[in-house]
Amino acid sequence: MADFTDVPTYRLTDVPPKRKMMETASTHIFKNIRLDDLTDLAVRLRASYPNENLWTFYGEMGAGKTTFIKTFCKVLGVKDQVVSPTFAMVNEYGCEDGSAVFHFDFYRINRLEEAYDMGYETYFFSGCPCLVEWPEKIEPLLDMPHVRVEISSEADNTRTFKIEKRGEGL
Repeated sequence: MADFTDVPTYRLTDVPPKRKMMETASTHIFKNIRLDDLTDLAVRLRASYPNENLWTFYGEMGAGKTTFIKTFCKVLGVKDQVVSPTFAMVNEYGCEDGSAVFHFDFYRINRLEEAYDMGYETYFFSGCPCLVEWPEKIEPLLDMPHVRVEISSEADNTRTFKIEKRGEGL
């Protein structure tokens, strides 16, 4: 059974638009997460961080980063098919309301300059949600506020999610 004791249950329509977490760095850990828990977790995270647009996803290969991002994109209202941008480095998805979500995969970059060359700042400061896989490859660029999501695989085939607000201006 998933452990969701850390964050109250919300439907997206229940959350006031300006609701914020505490203005201090805090860590939330969700254990025993199975595939059928991902939608509930995605709704809870978006409700807990409604004004955050930069989300970084850490985890070993196969931990479930892309799988969770697919679910999170549904919660964000993405209408397009969500696929890993491993070779493209960034995918843009359209939302039902006409806005966009950007999905990055920095696994294949070898130098930080590659992120500059692709214009990462245009995306990160666009006001649109940016979901970043393999952010450890661009760590020096992550000094702005963001939500750090660490996903780890457990022996029983469940996942543990560690969520933390990071960056300047917490």
